[in-house]
Amino acid sequence: MAFASASGHGNLPNGNFSPVIYSKQVQLAFRKAAVCDQITNSDYFGEISNMGDSVRIIKEPEISVKGYTRGTVIQPQDLDDEDFSLTIDKSNYFAFKVDDIEEAHSHVNFANLASDRAAFRLADQYDQDVLGYMCGYKQSALHSVADTVNTTVNGSVAVSTAGTDELLSSMKLEADDFGGSSGSSIGIKARAGNDSATVGSGNAYVLQVIARMARKLNQQNVDTNGRWIVIDPIVQEILQDEDSRLFNSDFGGSGLTNGLVLNSLHGFKVYVSNNLPSIGTGSSTTGGTNASNYGLIVGGHSSSVATAEQIDKTESYRDPDSFGDIVRGLHLYGRKILRPEAIVTAKINLV
Repeated sequence: MAFASASGHGNLPNGNFSPVIYSKQVQLAFRKAAVCDQITNSDYFGEISNMGDSVRIIKEPEISVKGYTRGTVIQPQDLDDEDFSLTIDKSNYFAFKVDDIEEAHSHVNFANLASDRAAFRLADQYDQDVLGYMCGYKQSALHSVADTVNTTVNGSVAVSTAGTDELLSSMKLEADDFGGSSGSSIGIKARAGNDSATVGSGNAYVLQVIARMARKLNQQNVDTNGRWIVIDPIVQEILQDEDSRLFNSDFGGSGLTNGLVLNSLHGFKVYVSNNLPSIGTGSSTTGGTNASNYGLIVGGHSSSVATAEQIDKTESYRDPDSFGDIVRGLHLYGRKILRPEAIVTAKINLV
C-alpha cells in the first residue's frame, strides 16, 4: 500500500518504495482444553502399536464368602477368568503441503505452525469422541461434539445389565429423579435471580444434581479417591453464582478458579470442557425440562474408562507432483468402558 503524498509532490509518485511489513508474530487460534487423558485409565498405552491391536483385560473375579463352623469341609471355588477387549479401532490423520517457493519467501515457519495446529485438532477430536462415548452418545461428524445416542457396543459390555451404550440406566440422571418426566432433562435453577421456577417437578439446583451424582457413586461403593466430574461452561457459570457457598471448607477452601480444573466439589475433582455432548440447542436452552434440547455432564472414577492412544506415524516426504514437502501424521486410539457402575451422567438445561 502506497503512502499518501502532499499536493504537488512528484518524487516517486507511485509510492512503490513503501515496504509491506509482515509480522513474525502469528495469531494463533484459541485452544479448547482437553480433559480425557486426565480422567481415564491410560495404563494400557504402552501395549498398542497398530490399528486393530487389542488389549485383553481380565476382570476381577468375584469371591464368595461362606459361613464356617467346626468340622466344616472347606470347598474352594473356581475363579472366573472373564475378560473383555480394548481395541484400537479409531484413527484420524492430517496431511498438508508446503511448497518450496512459499517456504523460501515465507516470514514464518508454516510447517511448524501447521503441525502444532494439527496436533491440537487431533487431540480435540479425540476428546470430543471419548467424552461423548462416556456419556452414551456419538458424533454425527468429525470435529463436532457428540449429538446422537450411541447404540453400538464397542466389543462386549463390561456388565451384563449395561445397555447398548455400555452404561447402566440406573446411573443416568434425568428429570424424573427430581419429580419430572422420564426422558426429559433436569431444569437447572440458578440461586441468584430467576426464582420463578420451583425446585422439583424436574427442576433442581446444580449443587443438588452434583450431590445426587455423588450419592449414585456412593451406592455403587465407588472409591472416593479418584472421582472427577466434567461440566460445561453453562454449569460453571451457575456454580460461580453460588458465591460464598463455594468458598468454605466443604468445597475445598479456595473456591472456583478459572482454567481447566476447579476445586473439589462434593468429592469430585471438577473439569470444564466445551467437548461434552450437546443435543439440539444444548444446555443453554431455557424453559425447564426438555426431551430434545439439552446438554450432559458426566462424573465418575478414574478407573471407569480405559483409553489408549498414540501418534502412530509422523513423516515428511517430497511431493512427487510438485516441488514441495508433504507432512502427515496418523493418530490411533481406542476406548472402553470398564466399570459402568462408576460413571454417572445428567441431562441438563436451564430453567
